[in-house]
Amino acid sequence: MFSPRSWLAIAVIGALIGGGAVAAPAAATSSPAKVTDPVRHVDPLIGSAGGGNTYPGAVVPFGMISWSPTNTAGDQTNAAGANGYSYNTPRVRGFALTHVNGAGCHPGAAGDIPIMPYAGEVTSSPTADTTDAVYASTFSHDKESAKPGRYTVTLDSGVKADLSVTTRAGVGEFAFPQGAKANLLFRMSNSLNGSEDADIRIDPATRTVTGSVLTGAFCGRRANGGVNNRKSYYRLHFAATFDRAFSGTGTWVNGDLTPGGTTASGGEGYATGADRAGRGSGGYVSFADTDVRMKVGISYTSLEAARQNLAREISQKDDVASVAARATRDWNDRLRSVEVAGGTADQLTTFYTAMYHSYLQPNVTSDVAGTYLGSDGKVHPLARGQRVQYGNFSGWDQYRAHTQLLALLEPRVAGDYAQSLYNLAQQNGGVWDRWVHVNGPTHVMTGDPSAPALAGFYALGVRDFDVRGAFDSLVRQATVPHPSGLSDKGCPGQCEGQRPNLAEYLRLSYAPQDTCHCWGGAAETLEDATADFALADWAGRLGRTAERDELMPRASWWRNTFNPSAGPEGGYQQARKADGSWLWPFSATSDAGFAQGSSATYTWMVQHDVSGLAAAMGGRERAAERLDAFFHRPDGSWATGGDGFRYDPTNEPGIHTPWLYNALGKPWKTQETVRAMASLVYKTGPSGLPGNDDLGTMSAWYVFAALGMYPQTPSRAEMLLSSPMFPKAWIKRDNGVTVTVSAPQAGPEAVYIQDVRVNGRPHTRSWLPESLLNRGGDVVVNVGRGANQSWATAAADLPVDHVPTAGAPVPNLPGACVPAGSSCAQRLQYDVDGVAALTTDTRYNVNGTADGRKVTIWHVRLPVDPAKEATSFTSSATPNIKIFALSTNS
Repeated sequence: MFSPRSWLAIAVIGALIGGGAVAAPAAATSSPAKVTDPVRHVDPLIGSAGGGNTYPGAVVPFGMISWSPTNTAGDQTNAAGANGYSYNTPRVRGFALTHVNGAGCHPGAAGDIPIMPYAGEVTSSPTADTTDAVYASTFSHDKESAKPGRYTVTLDSGVKADLSVTTRAGVGEFAFPQGAKANLLFRMSNSLNGSEDADIRIDPATRTVTGSVLTGAFCGRRANGGVNNRKSYYRLHFAATFDRAFSGTGTWVNGDLTPGGTTASGGEGYATGADRAGRGSGGYVSFADTDVRMKVGISYTSLEAARQNLAREISQKDDVASVAARATRDWNDRLRSVEVAGGTADQLTTFYTAMYHSYLQPNVTSDVAGTYLGSDGKVHPLARGQRVQYGNFSGWDQYRAHTQLLALLEPRVAGDYAQSLYNLAQQNGGVWDRWVHVNGPTHVMTGDPSAPALAGFYALGVRDFDVRGAFDSLVRQATVPHPSGLSDKGCPGQCEGQRPNLAEYLRLSYAPQDTCHCWGGAAETLEDATADFALADWAGRLGRTAERDELMPRASWWRNTFNPSAGPEGGYQQARKADGSWLWPFSATSDAGFAQGSSATYTWMVQHDVSGLAAAMGGRERAAERLDAFFHRPDGSWATGGDGFRYDPTNEPGIHTPWLYNALGKPWKTQETVRAMASLVYKTGPSGLPGNDDLGTMSAWYVFAALGMYPQTPSRAEMLLSSPMFPKAWIKRDNGVTVTVSAPQAGPEAVYIQDVRVNGRPHTRSWLPESLLNRGGDVVVNVGRGANQSWATAAADLPVDHVPTAGAPVPNLPGACVPAGSSCAQRLQYDVDGVAALTTDTRYNVNGTADGRKVTIWHVRLPVDPAKEATSFTSSATPNIKIFALSTNS
């Protein structure tokens, strides 16, 4: 039996010994058994340490409620884990009803209404226990059990909590030690980020506890722009019933405890530490019995809706066991969307846990009655034909892997998700916010991720949403400046402008670092080029020629922030100022002009135009050499993070790069790189994720890697091939389409593709067409121990870029620049390849001139000189830049 590191060593040694193909091992004599009970391979604790920011509590696929611990490190205003739970800090102060999987802020989001089973007399206000010294308890992991849909733990206080849930409701059973006082504390105001207001009402006659919390503030403590998000945008209501009479009640507000009280209200605010400590409200109920069953429903619209959600989803006879059994069936149904055969125990655990994490979001926000809280703070009915409203869209992260996996496996969910985002945009003045928490626009991160997400949905056959309404709205956002685009509120990190300073972007054809009102000008340019390509391509599918013609040239504006002078390696993405000069001095490891990544990482973020990027770097061979250096340290070992010059598998901007070798004619390097990263940074155990799961994005990456495919671009459906990890996988879309992927020789050492057959025919391309994903089919990938350096390397077999190019492209890139103080004076040379980069006016696109002459032009910002008027003209796209024709040649 080989360890994952041994597999990698064998693969790399095989690659170094010889470049030719090595015969694949003989196929096994018997087929491996198909996994029929995937739930048993899921470990919800994976990612709960080491920065994964997952939570282990009870939740069903896409559930509104997620009942999970809030751990404390001794500060009531700051949970031990970004999303409540920290495996390495096993001390709990409550079990909260809502969570967001893997969000990267600390604290993250939600964690609403922690409910703490407390064995002992309540003699002081729990809010006054600011260090969680009294009303909290340690626990041991050997007394903890986390399974899909059920969470159980016995605390060191002797209390046992057993929790299970449906989509909008849950059942908790609490067992208290004999002789101890039994209480349940409702920490109403103590959401992870705090709260503006909260209230509780206890009714002993009906054995009910009801209340709500007004909160929000996602990333509200973030250093780069966080104060701007210290605001409320939703109120969560809950209704809880009990199978036991109360023996006592009490409430508290701030430091004041009121034994016998039944109502209380008050929030904590959104600060931290001393500015918030000791503030807030809650209540408790006591029991003479040692075991208590609680049933609870939640809603974002009203208390009555919370009651209806509970009544519809949990019956009078239900207990934790019966609800957990339904949750297990629900999880198995969802996880069987990909059935695999073979693989090691660790591979199955890693794979199905990644699937599990991918299914934790988006989250249902609508009630059983079909109502939901809109981004305008009002209650709305579902749109016509919509089944459910979803919230929680981590756009900057998810559009790179998660949304494509969602569309592939759950087209119907994707359709409702698309409609949900459109609904929220309509209620938000037409703005599609890049990070929606529940219903609230939070502005977190950068770019325009809804465009590639929805275009990708459409490419993968998702049609059951208002396609034309959503498309028109996204095009308007990309073409009509919005007042918020001139605001610096929340910058950087949470800039309010969705397309910040769009007018300036359209004028210059890049986002200027000094006037863009964005996180980073170069990053914004790359994100917008990706989004504009998505919209242009989608427009072509819809027959919207005018929009396609307007937006497609903008897909190449990444060229305007590619500086060939930057770095000795042959050019990098670099931030530019509005006067055309580069931000100087330059370092490939710097994040100046970028968002959560370095120039070295972002330079590769041109998935829709890899051939153009390669040409800009000096050709495919040179680009491949640079990728080699990107993935390997100087000693030849794999780069796995912590080096701004190299690949960072812990964050999203570069997670597509292992597959870029396919477009460079070296697909065997994709195969070894993907397998290396999957083996080195994805593991079992609490630290098994390489970074913040970011609402399932990092987990979705692993699912694709294990299946041996990855989206070529975020907005289309072609899949780039790598080597599958399982002998067979059945991808079963919820629209009835099935794609089977067979790799009979799959095993730890079988890293390299030898040949491929699609629907029984030889397949020499390193990618799968959209038609296969949308219509279904059979893919057989023969894998072996050595690299086949001839498969899928011919020019005709490389992935196709869907941007206009000329037959022999010469990159229309900025030429060399001359450092001058803190800037770099720039000469722009436009000997173009058929793509207008700075202007969409074909009069100035050399390949579009009537007489075919090539013209070298300079763009310089100068005062107008009347003496030169006869030899200059002004571009309508860049009205305050004069363009002088200095020379012509034939």
